[in-house]
Amino acid sequence: MIGPVVDQKLLDQIRRSKQKLDTFKDMDEGLKGFILLKLSKPTRQKIMKGLDNYELVKILNGLDPTKATSLLHDLSKLRARHITKKLDTDTKEKVELLLSFNPKTAAGLMNLDYVVATPGTHFEDLSRSIQEHEKQTGKFPSILMIDDGKLIGELPGHVLALHTGKEKIDSYIKRVPHIRYDNDEHQVVDSFLKHPHDKVIVLDENDDILGVIHSDDLLALLDKRRATDLYGLAGVNKEEDANDGLFTKVKHRWAWLIINLGTAFLAASIVGMYEGTISKITLLAVYMPIVAGMGGNAATQTLAVTVRGIVMQQISLKNSYKYIAKEVGAGVINGAINGILVAGVAVFINKNPMLGLVLAIAMICNLFIAAFAGALIPLIMKKLGKDPATSATIFITTCTDVGGFFIFLSLAKALLE
Repeated sequence: MIGPVVDQKLLDQIRRSKQKLDTFKDMDEGLKGFILLKLSKPTRQKIMKGLDNYELVKILNGLDPTKATSLLHDLSKLRARHITKKLDTDTKEKVELLLSFNPKTAAGLMNLDYVVATPGTHFEDLSRSIQEHEKQTGKFPSILMIDDGKLIGELPGHVLALHTGKEKIDSYIKRVPHIRYDNDEHQVVDSFLKHPHDKVIVLDENDDILGVIHSDDLLALLDKRRATDLYGLAGVNKEEDANDGLFTKVKHRWAWLIINLGTAFLAASIVGMYEGTISKITLLAVYMPIVAGMGGNAATQTLAVTVRGIVMQQISLKNSYKYIAKEVGAGVINGAINGILVAGVAVFINKNPMLGLVLAIAMICNLFIAAFAGALIPLIMKKLGKDPATSATIFITTCTDVGGFFIFLSLAKALLE
């Protein structure tokens, strides 16, 4: 069920309000559930905490069971159970089923809007089943065919508009992808990518139908994941809202900035070790940012590919050997290409072939470090249970800055002094 469109002005009104709960309570009853679903998690939880159980029951009864379950996951398990018991009978049964599954699995993403038919079913009989479902739920269901309890396929909804009466539906059944209920979100995404379709059927361990995941549910999941990855790469808490207050924004970011500050001092200490060399050959100060900056850019490219591979479950620490080897190989080749270019610039402008050699070697070495760190560190962080996008960035940058400065200045001290 798509539901009514929530005006962005209503969401902005709540976000800007200092009394968010009071502002929410004054809004149209029929929109409250859909408004909650559109708000950021911290704002939504704050409002729901301020509502009594009777108010929440009224809101949840106006939503389909899948969306109601999504909101109940934001409450404590005890309160969610109390509220579920007070829901309308049909909604209650479906919500209790959905709450029994892990929300990050296929079963946690599915909805229960489907009807089943068996071989030999007539269009007129099927139409009655659909009308009954719509009367109870207000939603048009997916139409699935089973034989001996097992999924055969689906009847596309548009076929109903062309056929009526005693004609059997059998010849119009199409194959439909399916997935086990305990597959996680990543496997659900992979299933849609491998079998482009508007839905995937969720089956239990006995291959019986549990529910349906529609493509629009998947798009919502992908949007959420993209936002999470974007915030993570920037070092911003994924729950931070654009309209959060000044101190809330500071609270979400200060720890990452302090860690960055610490790594910056580490890089600066490496430069300080070679203060004498830099004072003798001031030209080094011009090229230092180039070596470190190229390493940082290359590491970011590798990090992006690695995080994507982790999200899609294409790589893990256990099977990473070949992946890391390919990334390191690409890093060395790119380092050689860029090293030759920067060496050519140094020889042409500064008339110093030895400086060009130092730059070329340093560039190759730092892009090697960038590729190795960009591929390995996110996998280690994932293994340790940390968000690889958020936690890996700082450590990778440290590796390229410290490694780049150390190699470049060490070579300069050995070959140019």
